[in-house]
Amino acid sequence: MKLNSKLFYCAVALVISVAGCKKEEPKSMSATSSAPTPTEKSQPTASAATPSASDAGASAETTAKLAGAAWALKQDDIKNDPNGQWAIQATASSTYNDAQGTSGWSANQATGAPNVDKYGDDGKAWTSKTPDGGIEWLDLKYPKPVHAEEVRVRESFGSGAVIKVEIFDEQGAAHRVWAGNDPTTDLNYLMVKFPKTAFTTDRVKITLATNVVPGWNEIDAVQLIGTDQ
Repeated sequence: MKLNSKLFYCAVALVISVAGCKKEEPKSMSATSSAPTPTEKSQPTASAATPSASDAGASAETTAKLAGAAWALKQDDIKNDPNGQWAIQATASSTYNDAQGTSGWSANQATGAPNVDKYGDDGKAWTSKTPDGGIEWLDLKYPKPVHAEEVRVRESFGSGAVIKVEIFDEQGAAHRVWAGNDPTTDLNYLMVKFPKTAFTTDRVKITLATNVVPGWNEIDAVQLIGTDQ
């Protein structure tokens, strides 16, 4: 009986010991299980990485306003150039509806300072009798003869059709100062710069190839730049 009791108590002790080992877990295992996995790490949100649609819209609006302001300043500088003068008389190869005097689209509409405010067909500019007819010209006279160094052609519709710019000396001889492909687009100037002339001039002739740019080609004004000496 004593032997059996001894064996019984030994068996009970062994069971308790094994049960105790199973209940307690190592601390290192607990720390590992609580650590975040790579997929649990926080990622940057889309709003932090890229600008919002409202921010992009505001930026585009600001850029457009700055461009508009720069364009307006450029126009103002040209109009008030102390060395610039605007034509006082003009003739043309043809005019829309055979317009004469101060009628809409007559040659005289290209005299004076620019007065067409937006790109488009406007009777305050000169245009030829028919669109796409080929070679047309506009001949302009200025208040005083100057040693010229630049001509500025303000195109207001069908821009890009100018192919030649000439000035005339005191004897009436023509001098070509530019010929080529006109890069002008929208309401803007074709700026033709050249070395200051030894002779004086008060006359400018603009030649267009109206078939180059489809539709009507209109010129609002032409400025002659030069000095007395």
